[in-house]
Amino acid sequence: MKKVVIVGGGASGVIASIFASKNNEVIILERNSNPLKKLLLTGNGKCNYFNDNQDISNYNSSNIELIEQIVTKNNLNSVLDFFDRIGIVPKIKNGYYYPYSNLSNSIKEALLKEANLCGVKIKTDYLVEDIKRINNKFIINNELECDYLILSTGSKACPKTGSDGIGYDILKKLGHKIIKVSPALTQVIGNESYFKDWAGIRAETKVSLYENDKYVTEQIGEVQFTKNGLSGICIFNLSGKIRQGLDNNNKEDIIINFLPFVMDIEEYLNERNKRVKNRTIIELLEGLINYKLVKIILKKSNISENKYYNELTREQKINLYNNLVSFKVNIIDTNDFDSAQTCSGGVSLEEINLNTMESKLIDGLFITGELLDIDGLCGGYNLTIAWISGILAGNYIGELC
Repeated sequence: MKKVVIVGGGASGVIASIFASKNNEVIILERNSNPLKKLLLTGNGKCNYFNDNQDISNYNSSNIELIEQIVTKNNLNSVLDFFDRIGIVPKIKNGYYYPYSNLSNSIKEALLKEANLCGVKIKTDYLVEDIKRINNKFIINNELECDYLILSTGSKACPKTGSDGIGYDILKKLGHKIIKVSPALTQVIGNESYFKDWAGIRAETKVSLYENDKYVTEQIGEVQFTKNGLSGICIFNLSGKIRQGLDNNNKEDIIINFLPFVMDIEEYLNERNKRVKNRTIIELLEGLINYKLVKIILKKSNISENKYYNELTREQKINLYNNLVSFKVNIIDTNDFDSAQTCSGGVSLEEINLNTMESKLIDGLFITGELLDIDGLCGGYNLTIAWISGILAGNYIGELC
């Protein structure tokens, strides 16, 4: 019987322990007093653990083409089969999977119960600070020895849950290349004076990311307007690319379309003005957009609130059209790791056997979850990578013996 040590009792570590336990002695070393601490925060406490839409465009990596070797039909089916086997009944909404209880604790307890039944031992309040490779064995903190080692320590995102990036430091010492790690799935920051006026507003919009004035990608959904800039799921999904761009000294702008359902803004406002009579410009727009946003748009368009639509000059109308459907916000920063849900960057996928998650540099070393240079959009994608990578590593180790 071989000994397997898993450093990190997060999602990928616990699921890996279950599969690795076949014919092996498995112990998880967890720095927190309880495992799966971060899992309880996912999906606002409901745990969005999977998504039907597994298009590769939902993921980011420096080697995006390699993700297709991980996010395969067989691997996705393995995830769903596993959760069915441990008793999780999904509540599926628009392709998003939640436990039917709507409680992340249901996922946590099912995972820990299965690990317990498999004989997995969990040592909590244990901080791994040093790992050496000596005579085909891994020596941890000069006191624990194992045949196989799985590193599942998480990224640097949300360090209050125990993810402080120590895994990157360990892997660097072991010779692995780390793609620069940056916050992702977080708020973005600007410095416009009008931010104080729109703080607290929510609106359904289309937001497009432009880098150095060139279109990159777009998202549709609810934007939360803050005193520092922009937030909300669709903003989170752009934030990783924005952070990377800023780190490379690129100009990052978000273009907001406040009326994404309108095909021709000029025609639409002309018709609305004919239909909704005797309204000032602010009254004409208040039925469409939050009045605080209307005030900002009019001010930016150099239009008096008391003017009527027919009184506007051609230049004012063009400014109004542009600010309604192409409102530009220059982004100068993002929130830091404390507020990020995940990170971009990590261990280069080129250094990993993507069928087993074993290091190509060190036999017997496996790397899973957020340590890898893969991050996903909001919607269960980061957990999907955690489940798949954990299953691949654990199952391979379990089948070796």
